[in-house]
Parts: sequence; structure tokens; C-alpha cells
Amino acid sequence: MGALNAAEEIQPAYPKLSSGKTQYAAFPQPIETYGDTGSGLWGKIKGRAAADPFNVAASLIFLLAIMHTFAAGPLNKIAHRLAHDHEEQLRIRGVKDDEHPDGVPEVSFKATLFHFLGEVEAIFGIWVFALAGAAAYFHTWDDFKLYLSEDREFIEPMFVAVIMAIAASRPILRFAERLMAVAARIGKGSPGAWWLSVLIIAPLLGSFITEPAAMTIGALLLAKKFYRNKPSAKFAYATLGLLFVNISVGGTLTNFAAPPVLMVAATWDWSTLFMLEHFGWKAAIGILVATGSYYAFFRKELVQLERNMENGEDSSGQRLPWQEREDPIPPWITVIHLGFLAWTVYMAHYPVFFTGGFLFFLAFLMATRHHQNSVSLKSPILVGFFLAGLVIHGGCQGWWIDPVIRTLGNQTLMFGATLLTAFNDNAAITYLAAQVQGLSIEAKHAVVAGAVTGGGLTVIANAPNPAGQSILSRFFNGGISPVGLFLGALLPTIILYLAFVFLPNGPVEPDSDAAIPEGISAPAVVQE
Repeated sequence: MGALNAAEEIQPAYPKLSSGKTQYAAFPQPIETYGDTGSGLWGKIKGRAAADPFNVAASLIFLLAIMHTFAAGPLNKIAHRLAHDHEEQLRIRGVKDDEHPDGVPEVSFKATLFHFLGEVEAIFGIWVFALAGAAAYFHTWDDFKLYLSEDREFIEPMFVAVIMAIAASRPILRFAERLMAVAARIGKGSPGAWWLSVLIIAPLLGSFITEPAAMTIGALLLAKKFYRNKPSAKFAYATLGLLFVNISVGGTLTNFAAPPVLMVAATWDWSTLFMLEHFGWKAAIGILVATGSYYAFFRKELVQLERNMENGEDSSGQRLPWQEREDPIPPWITVIHLGFLAWTVYMAHYPVFFTGGFLFFLAFLMATRHHQNSVSLKSPILVGFFLAGLVIHGGCQGWWIDPVIRTLGNQTLMFGATLLTAFNDNAAITYLAAQVQGLSIEAKHAVVAGAVTGGGLTVIANAPNPAGQSILSRFFNGGISPVGLFLGALLPTIILYLAFVFLPNGPVEPDSDAAIPEGISAPAVVQE
């Protein structure tokens, strides 16, 4: 009871906002309190920067974090060089623990530090320290604590970490592989057939199992069926960009699977049927055209990859590694895994339920471990850490994103949303748009279409992207280059952009009675 009474004594800085929410921290200043409705875009930005200088500091820190991601590759190279030098020093010194042959060798702290600084998933979390310092300087340390504990929600990072671990389990992957093998058989199971199958089916599957799960499955299958064959760097980045774009738009067949759609579906009364007729079928056509375009462009290389496989050493007499064994998995185990996946998706915004389910999932893994592969929680935890950092930084960017959205006309709003998404999570963009009163249906279409279209341009543009980056980064020398990813995603982004602009909408209009399925609600990732 003491803890409850202490919580009740917290006085919010902004208790009655027009959105119906309460804000406890003194920052970020709610949009409605600026009183600059008559100003132009530049006037609003200057006025809001002057009203609270913390706004500028928070955005500069966010910009530095983005720039840090571009330095991840060079930092990793420094880490590898330092680690190599350290190993050489150990060899020269003859350092060896004869008493503990299974002990941990002496670690280079400097090499580990640079590796951590070059870990893309850790960068935004690292820069939270700078944001905390700025918040304490311009406001108070207590405000920063309230900002994290009361005004931010970390459900999505938790969900992505859990769904990523479950989707990466051997029974789920084998089930998805068999499903996509049906389509791949049309092309006789060639690398090109698998490439097409994964890049088309996995994104569309995301509308039903959520985009993070689809990204995990798609990235793992591409790693096994495509990237291990060592495609050229150009083809590797093109495939990565295509995967990110397709996943971002592939979740628009329903109104609950894509985070940017979930942010507005309840507020704007967008049902699954509405999404299917206004966005989903366009996304499906765009995915087919974009994937087909890259297939035609890289067809010769896909043929060469197949020849390389045929001319390679025959491994039929060799024993496969344990992780790649082909032993059959009892159907009941696969069914239970699918049940855990479905439970997690259904309870996606109730962390007590999906984390509890995950603990039972881990227990089930132990009870059936002879049919399982070892589950590494490092990647899911790092991805969750990345998204948590993005939630913290993104919540302080509304002061400049809001006037941009309000100022742009319908014709430029989609382009603006696409561009903004490259620099901020697309769910944050659509959430801010949902707070703008009086948007026309055309403007609502434009901002959501732009947000999902631009979701593949950068790692931070869409919540599932860090999962794909974490799984596939080992296939890129020095890690994934932000420029390479952007260029690889550019053509698919343009194709999807044109599909959303020129293909007609369906007749279904928003229906408040069919907005969100029972049990699924939209969390406030960005609160004002």
C-alpha cells in the first residue's frame, strides 16, 4: 500500500491535455501549450525552440545518434584490429591458463568497448545518457525519471524481443520453410525461387503474425537460402533494402499488424476491410512489382549462384551441423509453438501476459530440447534495447515534426511523411498525425502511406528493421552500411510510393464498429 500511496502523490506537470492524456514530466512541452497556431512553419519551429531550449538539445542529440550509426562500421573495424593486436600480444607473452583449460581468455577491454560503440542496436541507448544529462540541465533529474517511468511506454520493445525469440525457434522456422517451399518448388527450389518466395510471402504473412515475426522469419530464411551463397555486395544490399520495404508495407492488409497503422486505426476508425481495400491490395501489387524488378535486374547473378551451388562440393555424405539437421519435428511440438506465437500476437499490448507466456515457452524448450536449437537471447535483447532507445529519443521530437505535418498540403504530405520516416520511427509519425484535428481523409491516407512506404530506408524507420539488421549483419563486411541500405531500398520505395499514389481506393469507408479486433489496442508510443 505504501508504494501505491507514493504513486498517487505524484503530481503531473500537465494533468488535463486535450488528447485525454496526462503528462508527468515537464518535458517535452505538449504541442497544445505553445499557442502558435497562427505562425508559419519556420515561425513555429523558432518559437518552440525559444520556449524550451531543451527541444533543440534533444534533437541535436538525436541527430548525433543518427550520425553515430554511420560510424558503426569503422568503429567495428577498430575493434577487430584491437582484438587481433591483443591476441598477438597474448601469443607473444605465452599467456595460457594451464590450470583452467576451459577458462575465459584475457579480454581486451578497449576492443570490447569499441565493439560496443559500433553495435548499431546499442547506439540509441548509449545516447540516452546524453539526453538524461540535457534533461537534468534544462529541467530536473526527477523530470527525466518521470519521463521514462510515467510518460513512455516500452511495450513494443518488449514485444519485439519476445516475438523475435519465438519466431526464431526451430519448429517455427521449419514450418515457415515448408510453407515457402511450396512456392519455391515452382522454380525447382533454386536460389532464385527461394529468393522470390521469401521476399513475397514473408512480408504478406506479416499482416497476420505481425511485422517483427515476419522480419525474423524472412531474415533467417534469406540467411540460409541466399546470403550463405555469398552474393555480390550490390545484390546483398538490394535484397536487404527490398526486405525492409516489403515488410514495412506488407503489414497493411490488416489494421493491427503494422505499428504505424495500429497507431491510427482506433482513432480514425479504420477496419481491416478498410485497410485491405485502401492499402493492402496496393501493397501486395507493389511488393510483386518491386520484387519482380529486382529479380529481373539480378537474374544473371541468381543463375550464377545456382551454378556455383551445382559445381560446389557434394555434401550429401557429410554430416550437417546440429543447428541445420533435417530430423523431423513431431507435429504436436510445431502446433504448440504456433500456439505460443499466436498467444504473443494476440496479447501484444499486455506485457504481463506475453512475458508470462514467454517464460512457459522457455520451459517448453527445455522439455523438448532434443527437437530444438539453442535459443540465443542476445539479438532479441539488443533489438529491444535499440527500440527502447528510439522510444525515448523519439518522444522528444514532436515539437518539430508536428508543425511539418500540419503545414504540408495533401499533395506533399505523403512525400514529407516518407522523408520524415527515414529519420524517426514511422509509428511516431502516424501517432503525431492522429493528434492533429481536422485532417481530411486524403491527408490521413497520405501520412500513413508515406510512413509505411519509407519504412525501409533506414534501420530506425520501422520497428522490425533492427531485427533484420541483427540477423543479417554478419553477411556484410564491417556491418551494414546505412548508405548501402538506403540505396538498396530506394527503388522499392519509389515503386510502392507510386502504387499508393496512383492505384484507386476501395469503396469501404471508416467504420467505428469494426476498428480494432477485441483484445488488441493501440499503445501510445509517442505521447504529448
